Amino acid sequence: MKKLTLLFCTLLTVSFSATAQLTPEITSWVVNTTSAVGYNNIPSDVQIVQYSATQVYVSCTCIPGYSIGPWQNNPNTPSNQNFVYKITRMPTQNLSTAIATPLGHTGVWSNGVSVFNAEDGMSYNNAGVWNRNAYYYEGISFDNCLGHPAPNGEYHNHVNPKCLYNDADSLNHSPIIGYAFDGFPIYGAYAYTNTNGTGPIKRMKSSYVLSSNTTRTNGPAVSATYPAGCFCEDYIYTAGSGDLDIHNGRFCVTPEYPNGTYAYFVTIDAQLNPVYPFVIGPTYYGTVQSGNTGPTGGHVTITETTTVYTPTGISEITNPTIKFQVMPNPVEDYAFIYMDPGSKNNLTGKLYNSRGQLLQTIENMQPSIAYSLDMTSYPSGIYLFTLENGDSKVTQKIIKSR
Repeated sequence: MKKLTLLFCTLLTVSFSATAQLTPEITSWVVNTTSAVGYNNIPSDVQIVQYSATQVYVSCTCIPGYSIGPWQNNPNTPSNQNFVYKITRMPTQNLSTAIATPLGHTGVWSNGVSVFNAEDGMSYNNAGVWNRNAYYYEGISFDNCLGHPAPNGEYHNHVNPKCLYNDADSLNHSPIIGYAFDGFPIYGAYAYTNTNGTGPIKRMKSSYVLSSNTTRTNGPAVSATYPAGCFCEDYIYTAGSGDLDIHNGRFCVTPEYPNGTYAYFVTIDAQLNPVYPFVIGPTYYGTVQSGNTGPTGGHVTITETTTVYTPTGISEITNPTIKFQVMPNPVEDYAFIYMDPGSKNNLTGKLYNSRGQLLQTIENMQPSIAYSLDMTSYPSGIYLFTLENGDSKVTQKIIKSR
């Protein structure tokens, strides 16, 4: 694929609403308002934020605006994930069995990059116990921002996203740097000493303590090959040993939540090195909505009327239509579909040849996300691409030049 510098200027008509409730889960995102691109010329950061009375929908590429790479001993390449995440505006504590933070994305950073848990997806003898610590086993493949791409191209951080905020600023309360999929905020490493919002700023300390045991039940003995800390289970939650609970958070007053909220905190040591469990603990504090987690998670269908948020205000979309552009056109290899922010949600895209034969279908397309059409194997000629939703349908011609 040829490298394309994709410039797509989005014009929003911004209107202000005196009744709009622009709470932190709506306003804390790094929204790309300048068509900026990141790694491999992929649109960077969060592309669009939509919200209703109960939900926030975050559309993102999973590519940050800062420079990433290289990744030693990692053959994977970051790619546009076209994620649409759903964050509840009314998170609640889970009073039932705690929900384990799964492999893959467990939350999303404020710039649309994925949050992964502490594990690398492998365990001792593949037995599902003594799960390997991603920081120990994969840390060599982390870039300077402490992230790396998964086999599916999903760039992510298991640990402190040091390029997202100033993790050396110990004088100020850290900002919100993401949201877990139970709807509670993730903060950087520093907070008020006291949960009521008083006291000096301090670095939040994990309450997981490295075990002093030299043997592991059904696992290898502690040795130079398997040192203490190389497995997640080497860390034992010890209530009161740190500032945070078993989920790596606490209920406290923060600058964005003066009445208090449950919040997770990134954990690092005095030298700014990541400390287990790094971000969210082995389990969530709250109830997790469906659609975000799992191998196919992160492609939520929006089925309700929403308002678009921009950092300069809100744009009320009262009568959404279908508007899109195809770039480049004519095309030699890949065509990119860009929808106007005011377009309808959950569109179906279909590519036809000049004889009316259906060649490709893309389901659940969302506005402000860049979608690609691989046309490398098609002969030169005229093609038609349609976007449709219910009774609405718009078609554009695409010319394949060679």
